Amino acid sequence: MATRHLYVVRHGAADPFGRLTDVGERQSHLVADRLARLPVGAVWHSPLPRAVRSAEIIGGHLPEAHVREAAELVDHVPHVPDEIPPAWAGFFDGYDAAEAAAGARLADALIDRFARPAETEIHEVLVTHAYQVAWLVRQALDAPPARWLGLGCGNTALTAIDYYDGAAPAVLLYNDMGHLPADLRWTGFGPSVRP
Repeated sequence: MATRHLYVVRHGAADPFGRLTDVGERQSHLVADRLARLPVGAVWHSPLPRAVRSAEIIGGHLPEAHVREAAELVDHVPHVPDEIPPAWAGFFDGYDAAEAAAGARLADALIDRFARPAETEIHEVLVTHAYQVAWLVRQALDAPPARWLGLGCGNTALTAIDYYDGAAPAVLLYNDMGHLPADLRWTGFGPSVRP
């Protein structure tokens, strides 16, 4: 087995209907410029329109990479804790056992497909959603399942994880927005202090 280099990107800023905004398009071009320096062979994306469009933009900057859908990257809640933290009670209100089980199956499929070494060394971009980025980071750090709740992710923020044969995964970057000017950071989170 060889090293799998995953570059996980949350989609660009989107409107309430899930389409990229002008800001989201700019963010996607900027992260694509950053990724263009790498030997990327594949860009995988969620089936949702905001991720599809972000992946199209990124793929346009990576002519050697194929761009394809991966159903495992769809936006979903990956884990519903048995004991809901009080601060998250409203978020989980209404989730039933069937929805929680479906989310867990998708989370397992995401890990099974991408969170492991590859047959040959490969550099892949995953264009997905904040919860899936958090779930991959949580898994790479071998943190308890409920810890995905504390991991936020900005639009087009870059997370890099390497998966080696016979060794624990290495989280090289998390939520890195160095490719974005200050006014494009944290889009989607409402008014807040921007780093």
